[in-house]
Amino acid sequence: QVQLVESGGGSVLAGESLTLTCASSGNIGDFRAMGWYRQAPGNEREVVALLFAGVNVGTHYADSVKGRFTISRDLAMNKLYLQMNSLKPEDTGVYYCKGVLLSATEQWDDYWGQGTQVTVSS
Repeated sequence: QVQLVESGGGSVLAGESLTLTCASSGNIGDFRAMGWYRQAPGNEREVVALLFAGVNVGTHYADSVKGRFTISRDLAMNKLYLQMNSLKPEDTGVYYCKGVLLSATEQWDDYWGQGTQVTVSS
C-alpha cells in the first residue's frame, strides 16, 4: 500500500512563499497522475495543480493559481512539490497530495495524503 505524506505547510503573510512536499513510500514514477488539492473551511476540496505522466505528459493549474504556483516532481527522491509564490489569503486551506495508480486488476486507484495546513494572513 503506497503512502503519501505532505509537509511544508505553515502560516505566512500575503506575498510570501511556501513549498509543499509530498513524499511517496513507493516509486513516484509509477503514478500516472499526481496533484495537489486544497480545502478551505466550509468549501469542497478543489484542484490546485495536476501533473500527468505517461503518454500525456503535462501540467494543469487552477485559474486562481496560474503564474504563482508550480508543480514538479523528483523521481530520484520520490517526491512531488508545489512551489507557491505570491500567496494570498484566499490560498488558505488544507493542502492534499493525490496520486493515481493503475492497479494489477487494471483499475485506477487514488491515494491521498493526510493534508498539510496553509494559512495566509493579510
